[in-house]
Amino acid sequence: MSIALRYRVRSDIGLLRDGNEDSAYAGPHLLAIADGMGGHAAGEVASAVAIATLAPLDGDTTGIDMLQALADAIEKANAELRNISIADPATEGMGTTLTALLWSGDEIALCHIGDSRGYLLRDGEFQQITHDHTLVQSLVDEGRLTPEAAASHPQRSLVMRALQSSVPAEPDLAILKANVGDRYLLCSDGLSDVVSDETVHKTLMQLTDLDEAVGQLIDLAIRSGGPDNITCVLADVIDTDAGAEPTTDVIVVGALTGGTDQPIAPMRSDSPAARAHLLTTGQIGPDERTGAGDGDAKDHETGQDGAAAETNSDIGTTQDPGTVSETSDEDGGDGAAAVSSAGRRRWPIVSVTLLVLFAVVAAGGIYAWRITQDEYYVGTSNGKVVVYRGVNEAVAGIRLSSMVERTNIPITAVPSGEAGQIRNTIPATSLRKAHQIVSRIRRDYACTVAQTAISKWVASQPKAAGHSQPKAAGRGQPPAQFGKTTARRMSAKPRPSAHAKPSARPDAQPRAKASSSPAPGHAAGQGGASPPGHGKHASSKPTKPPTSQQHKPVLPRYCAASVGGTG
Repeated sequence: MSIALRYRVRSDIGLLRDGNEDSAYAGPHLLAIADGMGGHAAGEVASAVAIATLAPLDGDTTGIDMLQALADAIEKANAELRNISIADPATEGMGTTLTALLWSGDEIALCHIGDSRGYLLRDGEFQQITHDHTLVQSLVDEGRLTPEAAASHPQRSLVMRALQSSVPAEPDLAILKANVGDRYLLCSDGLSDVVSDETVHKTLMQLTDLDEAVGQLIDLAIRSGGPDNITCVLADVIDTDAGAEPTTDVIVVGALTGGTDQPIAPMRSDSPAARAHLLTTGQIGPDERTGAGDGDAKDHETGQDGAAAETNSDIGTTQDPGTVSETSDEDGGDGAAAVSSAGRRRWPIVSVTLLVLFAVVAAGGIYAWRITQDEYYVGTSNGKVVVYRGVNEAVAGIRLSSMVERTNIPITAVPSGEAGQIRNTIPATSLRKAHQIVSRIRRDYACTVAQTAISKWVASQPKAAGHSQPKAAGRGQPPAQFGKTTARRMSAKPRPSAHAKPSARPDAQPRAKASSSPAPGHAAGQGGASPPGHGKHASSKPTKPPTSQQHKPVLPRYCAASVGGTG
């Protein structure tokens, strides 16, 4: 048994793109497809470089390490893209997806990076043999998104890994086994994003002819709006020992050919989208537009086969797209009418598509806005703590939040640590949660104010406790006053015992006299008052320390006691 390939390739610009950023290659030992990343600079350059770098592998692969050969080619393409971006800064950041199958007998080396896809139809079973390197697929792998939801997710085309000029490539590499009767499909996301796997499976099962099958797949994508470039590489595994004839021509389509590969034969569809597309690209004339059956049948029979038969290894197709336009020019008025009609028929399709896209974007924006309005956060405005509704972001200069409550709490009076959090905004899942946050801030603010007031009160009190004279032993009794002579006599005379009887003291009169006439300034120095009845002999009345009329501030119960509050 000798295994070989029979293949067909087709690429279409789609309905909304101005150019083709896809590139594809099909040869006896190599099938490859690259999709220049839309939105990146020079995506068509990146896809063309990737295919051109892989093309030399399409030769005798006997005895070589096919996985290593593919890895080396990817590394070389990565370096080439880097050199191009250095030479031309306008191309910096360009990138492309890449999916390739390298054959050697019944062994297939698979190389894949990005979101272009590879499929296998074997014994009626249809399966995807590549894994999308996209954000949505990563969410599906993590169980955060269902495959059904991923199919319509707005970010399904966001690629996480690709062949780029700025970062090293990390492709998936694997070895597969081929069986006679297998059918392999490589396609860009222009097909897989708009046509379901079930529809692709049904089409490949029903249409055994390669030309019809690949043409039908392109037609299905056009019927679904054709928002992106559409490229398909379809190959059947055959046994040449059984008499089957393999394809030996090399077919290159897409950006690598400079756009000369666009199909000339009309697509087998009468849908408004498809016919508008054919008219605008000059692929059918006014006679075909009216439904000439013979012309359609002829194209159906010879269009694709003729294109495949006339394909050469340099450009993939030989028929010049200018042929149709030249014929139209020779027709004179008929050609001008066809161009005018094409323009008139194209605008409704484009307008409806744009309106649908606008409606989808608007609906998504409204939905996102409603979600943000369920969020709240605490921030600042004009130096005050306030509550906002929404999120602290702006889109196209439009703020996604609005103030719902302003407090009288100055941000400068809030403790520094909490003030920093408030300036950076504190999120809340509901208005009730936001009020709880504000209540906590208000309590902290009240505690700060109370502690400051206590500290000021303590500082305003007179510091006289440590400098006052000692008080008399008896409450209300004036201290005893002694003259100098009497004091010496008392210190010289022994103290009578506790059992001695009291006797008359001859010196009582002088002592009484001395005590009634203290030395000037001595009584005042002791701080005592004059005995009753003798106040008129005192030099002046003692002064009382002033008492503060301000009440001591009280620290709220929920505040932690501070040093200032304990004084």
